[in-house]
Amino acid sequence: MSVSVLSPSRLLGGVSGILQAASLLILLLLLIKAAQLYLHRQWLLKALQQFPCPPSHWLFGHIQEFQEDQELQQTRKWVETFPSACPRWLWGGKVRVQLYDPDYMKVILGRSDPKSHGSYRFLAPWIGYGLLLLNGQTWFQHRRMLTPAFHYDILKPYVGLMADSVRVMLDKWEKLLGQEDSPLEVFQHISLMTLDTIMKCAFSHQGSIQVDRPSGPTEEGSTTEGGGAGKDQEEEALGFSGHPPVGQSDPPVGSPGSSMLWPHTPSIRRGAGRRSTASWVMEPPSPGIMVVLSIYGLHYNPKVWPNPEVFDPFRFAPGSAQHSHAFLPFSGGSRNCIGKQFAMNELKVATALTLLRFELLPDPTRTPIPMARLVLKSKNGIHLRLRRLPNPCEDKDQL
Repeated sequence: MSVSVLSPSRLLGGVSGILQAASLLILLLLLIKAAQLYLHRQWLLKALQQFPCPPSHWLFGHIQEFQEDQELQQTRKWVETFPSACPRWLWGGKVRVQLYDPDYMKVILGRSDPKSHGSYRFLAPWIGYGLLLLNGQTWFQHRRMLTPAFHYDILKPYVGLMADSVRVMLDKWEKLLGQEDSPLEVFQHISLMTLDTIMKCAFSHQGSIQVDRPSGPTEEGSTTEGGGAGKDQEEEALGFSGHPPVGQSDPPVGSPGSSMLWPHTPSIRRGAGRRSTASWVMEPPSPGIMVVLSIYGLHYNPKVWPNPEVFDPFRFAPGSAQHSHAFLPFSGGSRNCIGKQFAMNELKVATALTLLRFELLPDPTRTPIPMARLVLKSKNGIHLRLRRLPNPCEDKDQL
């Protein structure tokens, strides 16, 4: 029996051949993938050709234009140039179509498309699969079950609890004003007041989170309450335990810094990207394109709201001509904020009681810098100068 032994040169030649074949296969797969991405991008460009946008890099999209904490400012610039909609390229073949036209809003919010799982799933470990994250029949059943709890008559008794929480906050402001003559950062105080309110109304919490927790300086030098048992109460109220809070509702998705995400976008057959005397005609959506309803862009759209920076209450005067979807602080359609009435009651109570005690003046040295988070926030806080009214009305009998 003879045994053949491969020479080192023949062995190396065989290995080299395998590596060459593997390299060619990998190169072929890369070329196929590149061709797929190219064709997909070309399809997107053709599908969105009626929606103009600033020039974008073929790979990095519009990333360079949206620097850190500059998203809202850049959005407003786009709204002024493209007043109805504008595609925003993320990278390669990823794109989101930002809408901020009331006609578009009305059509999209009238649909029943499911929410984008990818954009919301990071919330699941925080709040669980409650009303916000559910879709389909399960969501419909939960929504129908919770809706009676937010009826106007049911919410009336909570006005007193709201007033109690607001008075605690105002008492704290009076003490702080007596200690120092400087602007007061109010965001932290208002956040605690709203947390205090929901703890009392939804969880029958006794006491006040606003006074039960120690104070400490924040990074901006303002005062905030943190740590201790109060922090555990706050986390439980916000659903950090992984279970949705009692009565959990869709958040105000239409708040100024937020957007509603959908997995499809409509193609416009006529009048795309601009206003037209013709009605909007919607074709079936193109799968794979995400639509972002920019509520912030809508509220700062000069075509919808002339001089959007000007405070003009008469915009909402009875009889004023206003599109049904021009103002959406609580979104719209079937998935609008279920807690709208609760929030409006709290807003009215807080505003009324505050104005009975204080005159509010802005701090010209620290203008708020808005930034987009889960809710609209100010990068440098919200600083106000408060002046105690000389003869304040007795607020206990006002509500």
